Amino acid sequence: MSSQPLHPLPPFTAETAHQKVKAAQDKWNTKSPKLISPAYTPDSIWRNRDHFFQGTEAIEDFLTKKWEVEHNYRLRKELFAFEGNRVAVEFWYEYSQTPDKSSQWYRTYGLEHWVFAEDGRMKSRQMSGNTIAIKDEERWFKDGVDVNEGQVPRGHISLKE
Repeated sequence: MSSQPLHPLPPFTAETAHQKVKAAQDKWNTKSPKLISPAYTPDSIWRNRDHFFQGTEAIEDFLTKKWEVEHNYRLRKELFAFEGNRVAVEFWYEYSQTPDKSSQWYRTYGLEHWVFAEDGRMKSRQMSGNTIAIKDEERWFKDGVDVNEGQVPRGHISLKE
């Protein structure tokens, strides 16, 4: 694990908190646990829904298992609030059950609370989320769509049967 600081460093401004959020979004969209895990302290504490764990190996294991079942994953994160070394994030992601995209699609809506160490790595990540089934026509993050573009609708609008 690198001892180099991971910029931007706390305390955050609106600009640097936004940079931190988008950097995390971009790393997570690689779906590569080995690229993602260096952003967290070696003893980082996580709660992801009902999963509680700590440390680099557990983070990498969790993410590996996550993307074994969440195919065609596309994520958007937006800054919700920040103060000092803490950042709150609103996020949405979509995925399918199979790699070929012909299966059921899902969207997860959620919030994360992050706490950062002085070196800019995350020492705590607390995630709450809700997942719903969606139709292919309801997807926001289709192939070729930049996840950063456009407004994300508030709530879920279901297409009529």
